[in-house]
Amino acid sequence: MDIKLGKRDWLFLLACLLLGIMSEESFFRGEIGISYILFLMFFYGVFFFRFRNFGFTHQRMGYLILCVIWLLSASYFLNDNILFHVLNILLIPSLVIFHLVLVTSPKKMLWTQPPFVTYLVSRIIEMFKYLAAFTRNVCIGLNRDADKEKLAVWKKIAIGIVVALPVLFIVLTLLMSADTQFERIIGGIPGWFRVIDAETFTRFIIVLLYTLAFFGFMQVLFLRKMKVIKQEWTGISVHLDAVIAITVLILINAVYVLFTIVQFKYFLGGQLQGDYTFAEYARKGFFELLFVTVINLSILVTALTFVQFTSKMVKYLTQGLLTLLVIVSSVMLYSSSLRLSMYEEAYGFTFTRVLAHAFMIFLTVIFTYTLVKVWIEKLRLFHFYFIALLLFYSVMTLIDVNQLVVEKNIYRYEQTGKIDVHYLNSLSYSGVLGLIELYEGNKNIVDLQKVLQDRKNEALESDYSWQSYNVKREQAFKALQKLDFSFDTDRLTNKNG
Repeated sequence: MDIKLGKRDWLFLLACLLLGIMSEESFFRGEIGISYILFLMFFYGVFFFRFRNFGFTHQRMGYLILCVIWLLSASYFLNDNILFHVLNILLIPSLVIFHLVLVTSPKKMLWTQPPFVTYLVSRIIEMFKYLAAFTRNVCIGLNRDADKEKLAVWKKIAIGIVVALPVLFIVLTLLMSADTQFERIIGGIPGWFRVIDAETFTRFIIVLLYTLAFFGFMQVLFLRKMKVIKQEWTGISVHLDAVIAITVLILINAVYVLFTIVQFKYFLGGQLQGDYTFAEYARKGFFELLFVTVINLSILVTALTFVQFTSKMVKYLTQGLLTLLVIVSSVMLYSSSLRLSMYEEAYGFTFTRVLAHAFMIFLTVIFTYTLVKVWIEKLRLFHFYFIALLLFYSVMTLIDVNQLVVEKNIYRYEQTGKIDVHYLNSLSYSGVLGLIELYEGNKNIVDLQKVLQDRKNEALESDYSWQSYNVKREQAFKALQKLDFSFDTDRLTNKNG
């Protein structure tokens, strides 16, 4: 690859160097907090300035992806959910790459079809080719400017040093054995050349890698001269026989209808048979029902995508069976929701259980759209599924599920007097704020004061950098610092005495 860099390209390289420095400051100086959203502000500022005269495509989808990226990065600043923070370490960079490639791709290229994936991968490969060519050109330029005679002298000096090293090693070893003072002087020589330590060198490498990645990737997207993969996608050639599909759907629906009748007979009506309690029955069937519902969704998508209709009667029969499958799947979702609710009433609310509730709501939306797709063929499934999943994940990341779990458990405590302070303590700083609320209402809850005392000591000893600033943590630390346990400790001591 032959590349030529103009003045604007070198200025852009300087901007990427600043981006590299900021990325190292934002992600490698402590726990990630407000630094993520600040970095993205600077990153997109550089991107839009570089591409200010570029004709962007797929702008509606691009704006949606951009909003999702901002929302996910804001979660590091607003909330403190470890699970979502870990997932976003990979998800946010992936969405940024997807967004940049999307808005700079050819206008006629559809992002919902496989050729776009090939195009995206090709941009990443082109980045490495561009960086290799850039490095080669820089090295050639340096060699061209160097004095050939001086270069030859330095080569001979280097050879002399290499030849002398074995002799010097033997001589120095003997001399150091003969004289202790000489050994002390020679032993201190490495310290004279210690200009940078290992940490500084590591940070320099990180800055360099980020700088080259930003520069190479955005340069590849900016240069329109690169060949674009032709989009030759004619759809999926695999087809399923309609008679086979109808047979499978009839058998599956027959089982599901029988199951639905049983559900309405004694579970949804509030009557159980056998020796099961509501909590035991709920735990026994929840995950099985949820898994079967996901299988049903796979069957629906497969049928809508691959089944080829041979006549109108076959088409209407298939649509009717698919509609019935959606209906019985909805009953299963409702049954799963009831089971989980009963289990929560018996054993309390957890992050996983609330997340399962949210996932069932998401599945309900998906099934509703799929039902519409059964009768309106022109709708696109993947397009809607992808957007719905992005929005669902963004909402779950931003609303702070931990706080919702805390509120549910406090309400349950007010109704039943049951609370697990250690579990609430595990829900990051949202849990701490909930424990403080409990303590202000009832100071006699077992282990509550001890847990809060440990948290207060942690808050007093902690020292976070500006990059790690988090709203939820700051709220918890301020609330902890206002707590005074001395009166309660004296009161409990006198009572025991």
